[in-house]
Amino acid sequence: MKFIDEAVIVVEAGDGGDGCTAFRREAHVPRGGPSGGDGGRSVILKADAQMDTLLDHTYKRRYKAKRGGHGSGQNRTGAGGEDLIIPVPVGTQVIDVETGDLLADLTEPNQEIVAAHGGRGGFGNARFATPTNRTPRRSDPGAPGEQRQIKLVLKLMAEVGLVGMPNVGKSTFLSVISRARPKIADYPFTTLNPHLGIADLTDGRALCVADIPGLVQGASEGRGLGIRFLKHLERTKVFLHLVSVFPEEERDPVEDWLILKNELKNYPGNLDERPELVVMTKTDLPYVREALEDVEKRFAEKGVKLMSMSAVLRKGVREILEELYDVVSNERSSMKGRSA
Repeated sequence: MKFIDEAVIVVEAGDGGDGCTAFRREAHVPRGGPSGGDGGRSVILKADAQMDTLLDHTYKRRYKAKRGGHGSGQNRTGAGGEDLIIPVPVGTQVIDVETGDLLADLTEPNQEIVAAHGGRGGFGNARFATPTNRTPRRSDPGAPGEQRQIKLVLKLMAEVGLVGMPNVGKSTFLSVISRARPKIADYPFTTLNPHLGIADLTDGRALCVADIPGLVQGASEGRGLGIRFLKHLERTKVFLHLVSVFPEEERDPVEDWLILKNELKNYPGNLDERPELVVMTKTDLPYVREALEDVEKRFAEKGVKLMSMSAVLRKGVREILEELYDVVSNERSSMKGRSA
């Protein structure tokens, strides 16, 4: 399924039904009845844990709820109906296009927002009865339903953001720790869409990891694919920053790390201040093992502890997941403390 993380749609609630001027014809009953119209149906956006893309909303861009039924004679109000419920992925932000206001951030399953309110139903003639006018001939039309153009922006709900230059092994790592099956190949931009994976640890513990593709120098300014996906890092609690050695390319692990740290800094939200683990990948390769000690020293000079792993051999993977889980647990605890 194609991954789409932004869409603009128009939502239009139903108009309220018109009130009715009617008179009851029963013996010993005053003329006139409640004969009001029913209110129009609303448009509701609801977070659905089974969805992971906004693709459906690129095919259908206009949603209209049903109008309320009109009032009628013999004491009948307008027929009611059901609101129009539109499912969206968990993590979807709802933005009013005209004002730019954030209407909702649907971060929990089944969380919902009324995106457009239905119009009020019109009053029947009985609502206008007075002691001096017990059989009024006036009724109200229903009010129009609300119409709004909204932008849907999906931001993945991952705790760990997997970042690194192309070909450092992000997709391989994700495929090893989870059931995610991203495309793996030895050329840049193999991964064209973000991928989510759930890493199962022991004792029922788990981590949600997002592989963010296309981060290169200039990503925060629109170069490569990174600008499309940097927003998916906003909800993460920790970054797993992968680096490696490429003898045939003019790339250096420390320089790669510094470049992407600067891209995170330039993106709004102080992403560069998030906790991070820096890991040297592909230690199953001889030239990577030979360079490891020197790279560790250079990172240490910058105050960074370098970890290492071989995802292919599953070596060091468990230790990295445990370290990530500790950082995420600490972040969860600090957030609870701030909200208390």
